[in-house]
Amino acid sequence: MPALTSLGIGSGIDLNTMLTQLVALERKPLEQMRAEASKLQTKVSSFGQIQSLVSRLQDAANKLKGTASSGVWSQSVAKSANDQVVSAVSGSSAAPGSYSVSVTSLAAAQTVSSATPFVDASALVGAGTLTLEIGSWDAGRTAFTAKAGGAATPPITVTAEDTVATVRDKINALGAGVTASLVTDANGTRLALRSTATGAVNGFRITAADDDGNNADAAGLSRLAYDPPGGTLGTLFGQAGANAVANINGVPIESATNELAGVVEGLTLRLRGTSATPVDVDVSADREAITEAVKNLASAYSDLAKYIGEQTKYDATSKAGGPLQGDSAVGNVLARLRSVINSASGASAAFARLSDVGLELQRDGSLAVDGAKFDKALGDLAGLQKAFAHSDPLDAANEGFARRFATLTTEMLAVDGSLTTRTEGLRKLITQNGEKQSRLEDRVERYQARLVQQFTAMDSNLARLNALNSYVTQQLAGMAAANNS
Repeated sequence: MPALTSLGIGSGIDLNTMLTQLVALERKPLEQMRAEASKLQTKVSSFGQIQSLVSRLQDAANKLKGTASSGVWSQSVAKSANDQVVSAVSGSSAAPGSYSVSVTSLAAAQTVSSATPFVDASALVGAGTLTLEIGSWDAGRTAFTAKAGGAATPPITVTAEDTVATVRDKINALGAGVTASLVTDANGTRLALRSTATGAVNGFRITAADDDGNNADAAGLSRLAYDPPGGTLGTLFGQAGANAVANINGVPIESATNELAGVVEGLTLRLRGTSATPVDVDVSADREAITEAVKNLASAYSDLAKYIGEQTKYDATSKAGGPLQGDSAVGNVLARLRSVINSASGASAAFARLSDVGLELQRDGSLAVDGAKFDKALGDLAGLQKAFAHSDPLDAANEGFARRFATLTTEMLAVDGSLTTRTEGLRKLITQNGEKQSRLEDRVERYQARLVQQFTAMDSNLARLNALNSYVTQQLAGMAAANNS
């Protein structure tokens, strides 16, 4: 409630200033409360960042705690000795090994084109219907076999107003396994047709029902037909649909596509060229992915340790501590994580401690990877995997280091975990602080109202006394003047 500007008019005393000073004194505890609320909010923000960093450490640990058949330990990388002939991509189920691949021929799509060029794309083609069929041709293209299980394709109706461009569009709109395009050179425009898929079973035949009565000549609509057994003359054969032919570790392989997926479990081979000389394809564990995962674990831990150090340190220059200095919950986080690093594990006989694989605590509290030591550890991949990912539900001392980190961080981030409960406790203190401020504000307002009432009454009384004093003074002055006369 603001002070009344009329206070003091009757008495001549600066009651407004007195009122303001008294109310400010009563409100003084609010400053401390607000400062405390600000500190609590800073702590909540700090704990939020710690939770985020712990979550990052949890993610890094989870990537390393997988078994030999899952996670980063199951990842493999495939390398080809000649990517111009065959390239390789390994999946999660690809087993390490070596494969000898020779490529005799690549899969191809059938192509044909109109024999006689049109003047341009707007040239009329005649009228009738065209029918597309997908299937395979024999070696001499004397017999056509429709593809088993293929859906019948409706005929394409061509009117007298259709041009070579509109026929192209109608073929493409049909989506029947054949694409059409126009190719223009100095001689004119040709309609080029190509199977959308490679392989011998994805060839095609085009028959025409030409309104000019001749379905096989090089005039009218029949000049777009391709049916060698039917005697068509209007199109030129370009390339037959063909399967890829290869050999993998002595086993002959034939495929409708140049991508061999599933021929070798977990491995995809992409045929790119032919070669009489076999090409070696090697599949091995993805050591780069494992190295990156370990470095990410060290980085996540180091960032967390650094942040906690900043939040809890004491600055001798400013004589001020960090927002979380002395907070036992924070100290407990770092102490428990360090115990994982410093405690031995029975998971791997070769790597009993993290330092054995090259992960070592530094003086500044960070966790660093000794590259030479870790590269040597990679030579024993099975032992290294156990050191990080081995699981032993009966004896925690035999748990891998990544599993220990994952378990610990999960506990900290749980609903009843130390970080969550501490954060909730701080939020409750902030709520209580706000309630105290509200109560104090209410008390101050009532106090101010009471002072205004009292000062107003005092001002009125003083005004009356001043008026009485003035009246008496005047009367005495008048009497003195009368006596002197």
